[in-house]
Order: sequence, then C-alpha cells, then structure tokens
Amino acid sequence: MIGLDTNVLVRYIAQDDSTQSPRAVKFIEKECSTQCPGFIGLVTIAELVWVSESCYGASKEDVAKLLRLILSTKQLVVQDAETVWKALRLFEGGQADFSDYLVESIAQSAGCETTVTFDKTAAKAGMTLLKT
Repeated sequence: MIGLDTNVLVRYIAQDDSTQSPRAVKFIEKECSTQCPGFIGLVTIAELVWVSESCYGASKEDVAKLLRLILSTKQLVVQDAETVWKALRLFEGGQADFSDYLVESIAQSAGCETTVTFDKTAAKAGMTLLKT
C-alpha cells in the first residue's frame, strides 16, 4: 500500500493546480491498483471533508457522494472503512457535521460506552452532552 496525504486527494478531486493536479491523477490512476492500493487514513478522511466544505463549498450531498466514491474504489483502502461507512450513513440522515459522526463512530468501535461533548450539535450525533 501507498499512503495518500490529503493534499494529493484534494488535487486529484478539485483539479485546481496546473502542476500538482495532473501528477495526482497520474499517480492515483496509474500507481494505485488493487495489488498496491492507495491508503487513506481516518485523519485524511476528516481533513478531506473539512477542506471540501470550507475551501470548495461542498454541500452535504457532495461530501456524501465523494465519500461513497472513495469507499467504493477498489484501488483505495480506507482505514477502518466500516467505521467511516457508519459515520457516513449517520451523517446523511443527521444534523451534525461528518467529523462529529466520525468521532462518535470511532469511539463506539473502540468500545466506548459514550463520547462526551460540550457541543449541542455533536450531541445529536449520538454523543452525550456534558452539562456545565
């Protein structure tokens, strides 16, 4: 496997840099394969969603479509993919940010009884609101 940093994925998806974007396309499409897939870590997934929303104005639907595509691509391996799928399904039907659902899903996967938060919106992601 070959680890992929967020900036490589962003250049591949956004096609916004005349030098780096073609190199990202060439690498992902020619170097990544089912025998030697590109590896995308959980931090990279969270960063990709954040960059997509904050820098490129991606909608919730755009983010969900992007994540589904990444999770379904045989030339890519996503760390703890089942946890990301779970977070994605919750995100699509919920009101919180994807990162909130990912944090909660990771904690559940690790065996946590709950995840506490001060964020009222994150509490809608299944976390327990820690009252002040």
